[in-house]
Amino acid sequence: RVAVVGAGVSGLAATKCCLDEGLEPTCFEQSQDIGGVWRYTEHIEAGRPSLYPSVISNTSKEMSAFSDFPFPEHFPVFLPNALLLDYLRRYAEHFGLREHIRFGTRVISIRKHPDFATTGQWNVVTEAGGKQTSDVFDAVMVCSGNFSEPSLPLQCFPGIERFRGQYFHSRQYKHPDVFQGKRVLVVGMGNSGVDIAVEASRVAAKVTISTTRGAWLLSRVFEHGYPWDMTLNTRFMTLIKTNLPGSLSWWLINYKANRWFNHENYGLQPDKSWRVREPLLNDDLPSYILTGRITIKPGVKEFKDNSVLFHNCPEEEPIDIVVFSTGYIVSFPFLEESVVRVENKHASLYKYVFPTHLQKPTLAVLGLIRPLGAIMPVAEMQARWVSRVFKGLCQLPSQSVMEKEVNKKKKNQVQWFGLTFDEVIKTEWLVYLDTLASFIGAKPSVLRLLCTDPWLALTIFFGPCSPYQFRLGGPGRWEGARQAILTQWDRVLKPTRTRVPAGSSSSFPSLLPVMGFLLLLAAVIFGF
Repeated sequence: RVAVVGAGVSGLAATKCCLDEGLEPTCFEQSQDIGGVWRYTEHIEAGRPSLYPSVISNTSKEMSAFSDFPFPEHFPVFLPNALLLDYLRRYAEHFGLREHIRFGTRVISIRKHPDFATTGQWNVVTEAGGKQTSDVFDAVMVCSGNFSEPSLPLQCFPGIERFRGQYFHSRQYKHPDVFQGKRVLVVGMGNSGVDIAVEASRVAAKVTISTTRGAWLLSRVFEHGYPWDMTLNTRFMTLIKTNLPGSLSWWLINYKANRWFNHENYGLQPDKSWRVREPLLNDDLPSYILTGRITIKPGVKEFKDNSVLFHNCPEEEPIDIVVFSTGYIVSFPFLEESVVRVENKHASLYKYVFPTHLQKPTLAVLGLIRPLGAIMPVAEMQARWVSRVFKGLCQLPSQSVMEKEVNKKKKNQVQWFGLTFDEVIKTEWLVYLDTLASFIGAKPSVLRLLCTDPWLALTIFFGPCSPYQFRLGGPGRWEGARQAILTQWDRVLKPTRTRVPAGSSSSFPSLLPVMGFLLLLAAVIFGF
């Protein structure tokens, strides 16, 4: 019996993967519906993520799909939140997940069973309709996410206590009318902060973004009009990025990002700590800077009564409203602190999943990672691995080995608005997926496929690393995986090529014969 906490993206994947392995999942969802962060509500619910209605996915549908359930071909390439929720509902319906979810049920506490050292079991106390219930489970998957408890480190902003205007965390934002005719400051340059700044600039008198370190900015529409992640997240590109020296790697990302526009000219150029954060995705910001709707400023030095002073800027800036886009705190209020150790607001987990010190590996945290790519395939791969660990089909390393890896990553932590980020933020999406896939025997072998199915081998090496690759073989093999890979560009073009001029031909990236030579060359050089 496995307790799954939360019915968002990670919770649905966890429930499905448990069923695939013959386990008995019970998913506890405190609200009345599935979807997690992707389910919009007009009011803000305690303990739940809060979404503004204009949110659109930053990753394309082909790269965001669960590995055995492609998006409908008529869905747009990047999904408005309502359509992404629709996809999750289709997924739950298709695999019969709802019957395993207890809605309106909040997890109060998860504690080790008295004989945990021998059984690895957990006492799980839940509350529904004002009544508490206690059950014993053999394992637990924590899928509660990390977008529910906002971080508002006011102590980092001198003078905020005397600021007479309005301020709030980005989690509270719903509609731009609150900014009508106001002078707005957005502190922080996360995806939400930039989205809010762009929306505010359409009605506000003036909008300023304050950023200490800058950021790389990507558009959803990338080279030749193709989705950014289908262009960048390929095995070939990842092989190059992960084997280049640091200076060359910096040059490559600098070159790629600045092909759209020169970040330095727009006040966005980050310093060489770029690796600690994923690039931002926004299609509008450069043109809004160019037309004067948004101004980029350095970090906040001090707030005054009705203004703000920035570092290295002598003039005060009049401000009416401040939006703090300062991230979220990692917390597990239903767990004892000793179970998942959160140090400097960072959870110490092996592969960002398993606590390293438990006597039995029967508790896992899913989705607590921000890789440079779609989260849904990552959460699903974590769930596939975890369910096989719970079943005894995969073994974890010794405690000392796991702790050594976790401690190594801590050395690269950086502070940002009082939050601590480490290598997890710059985790290569494909490298992480491949690592977990190799644990369960689902990592595709390009060289083996080159001998048996050359066209498929070239497609998965030079083309987008869509999640279907991890269903070609091994546990959970899906018969439709090959076809899904070979038709992925058809599903991308279906909703966009709605007008086809006479005499035109289908237009999507083709694999040239020379790629076969490059593949063999890469095999020789990198030994993959």
